[in-house]
Amino acid sequence: MSDRADRCAPPHLALKVDVDTYRGTLEGVPALLELLAEFDLHATLLFSIGPDHTGRALRRVLRPGFLSKVRRTSVASHYGVKTLLYGVLLPGPHIARRAGQIMRAALDAGHEVGVHAYDHVLWQDKVARRGHDWTWRQMQLAWDGLRDALGVDPATAGAAGWQINGHALAAEDAFGLRYASDVRGEGPFRPVMDGIASRCVQIPTTLPTLDELLGLPGLDQSTLAAHLLGLTADVRRSQVYTLHAELEGMKLRGVFRDLLAGWSGQGYRLGTLGDTFATLDAAALPRREVIWGSVPGRSGRLACAGAIANGSSQERA
Repeated sequence: MSDRADRCAPPHLALKVDVDTYRGTLEGVPALLELLAEFDLHATLLFSIGPDHTGRALRRVLRPGFLSKVRRTSVASHYGVKTLLYGVLLPGPHIARRAGQIMRAALDAGHEVGVHAYDHVLWQDKVARRGHDWTWRQMQLAWDGLRDALGVDPATAGAAGWQINGHALAAEDAFGLRYASDVRGEGPFRPVMDGIASRCVQIPTTLPTLDELLGLPGLDQSTLAAHLLGLTADVRRSQVYTLHAELEGMKLRGVFRDLLAGWSGQGYRLGTLGDTFATLDAAALPRREVIWGSVPGRSGRLACAGAIANGSSQERA
């Protein structure tokens, strides 16, 4: 294909699947693999590796907006009562040890497979305030656990809950990752955070997630797909859509089917984060600060793309 033809090609829409729980791995992922095969598509699946401690997320009860989100999105109906007891009244199953064959099946089916977290809840609640040693240990545990399950190194990473720090960005660099998706933003960039500049390109989530939209005025299971397709109707730039195995792979599978059909009809090239990265000139991307911000429909602070970085930052491997 000529350079001119490539420039005229429609933009990519990367399908990034966050797999947060044991149940999501066991039930949601196989359902998503079946649906993606039906459309002859590949996605990026990011797995939680270690113990499922979903029940400990209830410690966020005092966080502004957390309870309203729980009520609005019917968390128990999507995740299941048993999952909400893991790490509290029930021991949390080690996900990779008990469902590693599903992670391998995703890789064998041609999907891109990467790291989400070792302990999803622990990472999401603690990483913003932790230092080098804690962060690198968690990253190493996740990396080693997924590599053991796959038999090869993970292809990429995407932080649980869009929670990250500069040490984690440095770890991605050290593990040899060329790209990751840890933040929210509008387009790819080279990140710097806490004075640490990483060579690992960030490909941010650009679109709202279903759990951020579900239950808002005028939005229910029957209107979610149309709303999101309205946001992508102007097909002029690449997008990244983050879905969850526990939602789109289970009760909201029909919504995801409608989205896949709709995005294909709009002309997007649907695929993996790696497909999007292959279209980029990484060296020409802007270097941006990673800052803390907020997203409508989601409680707490999230890592977001900030302003163009300037001044001296240390690039660490």
